[in-house]
Amino acid sequence: MHRSLTTLACLLLFSHVAGAENAIADDDFALPREQVEAGWIRLFDGHTLFGWKANNDPADGGVDWRVEEGTIVAERGKPGLLVTTVPFADYELSCDYRLVEGGNSGIFLRTTFEPIDASRDCYELNMCDAHPKFPTGSLVGRKAVAEKLDGEGEWKTYHVRCSGPRITVRLDGREILDFIDRSENARASGYIGLQKNVGRIEFKNVRLRPLGTKPLFDGKTLEGWRVVPGSKSRFTAVDGTIHVADGPGFLETAGQYGDFVLQFDARTNGRYLNSGVFFRAMKGTQQAPSHGYEVQIHNGYRDADPTQPMDFGTGAIFRRQKARRVVSQDNEWFTVTLIAHGPRFATWVNGYQQCDWLDERPPSENPREGLRLAPGHISLQGHDPTTDLAFRNLRLFEWPRMEETR
Repeated sequence: MHRSLTTLACLLLFSHVAGAENAIADDDFALPREQVEAGWIRLFDGHTLFGWKANNDPADGGVDWRVEEGTIVAERGKPGLLVTTVPFADYELSCDYRLVEGGNSGIFLRTTFEPIDASRDCYELNMCDAHPKFPTGSLVGRKAVAEKLDGEGEWKTYHVRCSGPRITVRLDGREILDFIDRSENARASGYIGLQKNVGRIEFKNVRLRPLGTKPLFDGKTLEGWRVVPGSKSRFTAVDGTIHVADGPGFLETAGQYGDFVLQFDARTNGRYLNSGVFFRAMKGTQQAPSHGYEVQIHNGYRDADPTQPMDFGTGAIFRRQKARRVVSQDNEWFTVTLIAHGPRFATWVNGYQQCDWLDERPPSENPREGLRLAPGHISLQGHDPTTDLAFRNLRLFEWPRMEETR
């Protein structure tokens, strides 16, 4: 006999609830809620090198990057970097490291993929107590620390703030460097690279918070937004949120954005509700309301297994790359981060990276059909008559364009 739709819905609901605790509790590397709400993301998930790429090949004598017990480790191979697949511009970065005594390593800020000259291609935050000119805490080729520091043999924590031309560095909570780059070689953005140079190096707790984002929603009115013609959804500004009910329908920005960091909080007010945030979208019309890329919102998963998302899962690039793991829950606020940079797209939900997708399709004005690099609208979706969700804290940073980071 066929089960009724009601029975199937109950079974699915039980499956989701039974696994809901595991969605968060089995991950020892989850960010604290206050960091999530402040916009922090994990660049290292504690288990894999997802979101990173080595700039030399261990098969050709390059670095032997690997993960051991929640730590990124390297100790053999000719010098090289492990580099984020997406670049960053203004940010705070926190990273724990342990360098063998007598070793040499570094964290590369706003770097090209293969930097050659530290005074032009990056900001190299050094780890090498015995370096004759730029010892631990210095920016190689840029500025040396005022006093010699001990940074080898035990776990240390760097906290870096890059804001425009100013870079400040703290080591174990103490400010050790304050540098304003007024040179012709100042860099506005680039990748983050972890270096293995000489000796064993370990990194963990690699976290970042984008800076410089500006509000897309003032919390009071829908000024700067428009309802796409033909929408059945109701969009209202209430209690500092954009509330979306019913559907289908779309609310899109008046402005258009190409390369950017977008962060927002969302809450689905019911089980298995479906929505999304579209970007680089063509202007919506009644006939074609949503021709754009989509960050999916759907917190369901199968068989009590959060690594088996329903309908691609929250944080997915819908129909392109599914979410790695459902870490958000219905009826609770969650935070999404999206980086769109050229053909590369990366997403995080509650600080956990979900997607790292490169659009290698032929170019098209319509992102449903091919690669779109041109700026487009950001659009909030009301999916269907069951829609009931809210958005808040929508904020965006537009990218300074740099050829070497594309």
